[in-house]
Amino acid sequence: MANYTTADIKALRERTGAGMMDVKKALDEANGDAEKAMEIIRVKGLKGLAKREGRSTSDGLVAAAVASTAAGQRGVMIELNSETDFVAKATKFIDLAQAILQVAAAQADVTVEAVAAAAMADGGTVQDAVDNLSATVGERLQLRRVTQVAGPAVDLYLHRTNKDLPPQVGVLLATDQVDEAVAHDIAMHIAAYSPTYLTREDVPAATVESEQRIAEQTAKEEGKPEAALPKIVQGRMNGFFKENVLVDQAFAKDPKQSVGQVLKAAGGQVTGFARFRVGA
Repeated sequence: MANYTTADIKALRERTGAGMMDVKKALDEANGDAEKAMEIIRVKGLKGLAKREGRSTSDGLVAAAVASTAAGQRGVMIELNSETDFVAKATKFIDLAQAILQVAAAQADVTVEAVAAAAMADGGTVQDAVDNLSATVGERLQLRRVTQVAGPAVDLYLHRTNKDLPPQVGVLLATDQVDEAVAHDIAMHIAAYSPTYLTREDVPAATVESEQRIAEQTAKEEGKPEAALPKIVQGRMNGFFKENVLVDQAFAKDPKQSVGQVLKAAGGQVTGFARFRVGA
């Protein structure tokens, strides 16, 4: 008979984030010795890293932090992925994300590659730490995205799509003289409405040309008169901008105003933003 209890299984699962069957097998092999079982889980996990390489990592969390700089403020945000929400809410996974965030915040280069290669406080690289936890929990883990936003002021909004899980949507919003409450409302708006561009000028010319071509071709196929095409195309392009451009979107808290109008009334501007949603 196995020399361990249900409480032992629970404790080891909490320590490792590994699945119940993996924990039970390890405890069986270790004859109930928790430390030895921990080693078994890690060794077997490391051997399975290559096999997990192609697995989908559609769960996880978004973590972010804002710090003051000589020029104002700087926000850094990461997305760390797992295969399941069970691992995403595990303490070790959340702690790893926070540790990676601290490393990323200290880097001038915040590309995924640079952060993955950066040293952790306790030795080894960020990628080593990700691989080690992956080995322990038996899932593929991935540092998917890292970004930064800087400006006179940076607002941070993290949103939980499920109260039992860590944040899965994150927004960093840089502004100049916008009131903090207004800036936070706009950050929340971005989380909900996911704009792609800040202004119309930020939309690539190739994208504008493609949308205009599609709008014109669609109007022709609908049998619209040739003379009316320019006005129809312009109207549909305005619709495209209102859907995808932040300052053109109807403000979430007051749809009668655009975000641009809210900013004008507040006497300031948005200078940049970033939005992550886990898996998107």
